[in-house]
Amino acid sequence: MSVEVHPIAAPWGRFALYSFFVDAPEPAIVDTGVAASAAGVPEALERLGRRIEDVRWILLTHGHIDHVGGAHALWEATGRRAKVVVSATDAHFLRSRRAHVDEALALRGPFVDAAALEAAKSAEALEAISGEMEPSLVVEDGDVLDLGGVSARVVSLPGHTRGAVAYVVDGHVFVGDAAQGYGAASGFPGYEDPDAYRVSLERIAALEPDHLYLGHPYRRADGTPFPVALDAAGAREALAASLEREAEVRAAVADSVATRSDSPYSPFESAAAELGYTGDPTLEPSPFFTTMHGYATRTRQGATHD
Repeated sequence: MSVEVHPIAAPWGRFALYSFFVDAPEPAIVDTGVAASAAGVPEALERLGRRIEDVRWILLTHGHIDHVGGAHALWEATGRRAKVVVSATDAHFLRSRRAHVDEALALRGPFVDAAALEAAKSAEALEAISGEMEPSLVVEDGDVLDLGGVSARVVSLPGHTRGAVAYVVDGHVFVGDAAQGYGAASGFPGYEDPDAYRVSLERIAALEPDHLYLGHPYRRADGTPFPVALDAAGAREALAASLEREAEVRAAVADSVATRSDSPYSPFESAAAELGYTGDPTLEPSPFFTTMHGYATRTRQGATHD
């Protein structure tokens, strides 16, 4: 049984976010945007001739604010009839606003004003997350959901977060932020575990998706954005760009020497220069330090294991 998929724009500040409506016998929404953007989903469904009350599944690709922030509000809008699904590993982001603050402090706190980051992230979590909640269902790699005769297979894609997953529905593959090309509006790809990110990109490619759906309009090397809904050829291009940029970042980090300085990119200023990154790494949500932290952690662990 074939399904139709409809992207739904869910803007948040300078970022373009997207949810996806899966028009299955038991309709699903993949990812939710934040609290404010989720408010526009019922109207978007009405334009498609559908109703939010008929949605039976809310499928979350990972736990970041811009993907789970609207989950509670949309669950309420369905009359609490939809099942809210997230991976077991990322479920704490749905249960607790504080989890988002703790993540930011762990990954970026060592490189910025930690007190200011904590205050900003706490305020953001309060505003952007519509409510803390217990997921209806937690999933792991290989689990299969039944959308009323249409299967949604869960594929683990760690890297961007530890618990990121894809949902594979009749040739449609929803990957959230697991494939980022050369980055989104911030100009840099974000992932906390670079080795897992690369393996996950290869795993997506092995799925040979007929249609690939990205959480944001990630960019090519020349800065032009990929569509968030890609056909098979577009999927191959986006995955190749993602692997290419990861390799470039990995090589730049390997060639760099981490030194403390007054540079806003400290201690990774030489890597930033080699990669041509000139964005503001302290502008939230910026992935630069998260990604650099991932490579630095990998290097330290390698040294420990040698």
